[in-house]
Amino acid sequence: MADARKITRRRLKHYPEPKLALRFRNPLQLLIAVILSAQCTDARVNEVTKTLFKKYKKASDYANADLATFEQAIRPAGFYHNKAKTVIKCCQQLVADYHGKVPANAEELMRLAGVGRKTANMVAGNVFGAQAIAVDTHVARVSQRLSLSRNKSADKVEQDLMAQVPHDKWTAFSNAMILHGREVCTARKPRCCECALYVECAWPEKPPC
Repeated sequence: MADARKITRRRLKHYPEPKLALRFRNPLQLLIAVILSAQCTDARVNEVTKTLFKKYKKASDYANADLATFEQAIRPAGFYHNKAKTVIKCCQQLVADYHGKVPANAEELMRLAGVGRKTANMVAGNVFGAQAIAVDTHVARVSQRLSLSRNKSADKVEQDLMAQVPHDKWTAFSNAMILHGREVCTARKPRCCECALYVECAWPEKPPC
């Protein structure tokens, strides 16, 4: 098993203040952006939200949005029929149950439409100061290659990481791993010979460097 503490130190040395690529100014914006990011690049989501956030500013704006109009506003993000329904329903819940405010607690966040553990942890960790590990495709892939987890289920990968990564570094670790997975340990043609974690990596498919 890899040394999670050593890996955490090395990644946070390279990414001392790792931030999400999604652009947002408040909890609601991040919540909407993460929902839209499903099967879509962060860059594309940022293009969509650049206009979207100027028109829809409060949870009630989304809750009362015309479905057809909203679908067209988020169409470039893909799967816009389902995403539009999810965002509108999520914000209707925010208005009805939370006075239009995004709850800070991950468990409460997961009661909202379209919000699973990854989304809840990402929001709680990046806008509310909680320590949370958000397992997206990058975090899962890098963790498996480094032998930090041998599980494929995101929930189980999260549990494995929580048991190894220092609690006060959970959010920063997640963000750094996302960046590492996007920039170096990519799904296809990973840049293994440029990777600072090459020695720690147990991935059997890594090339000799």
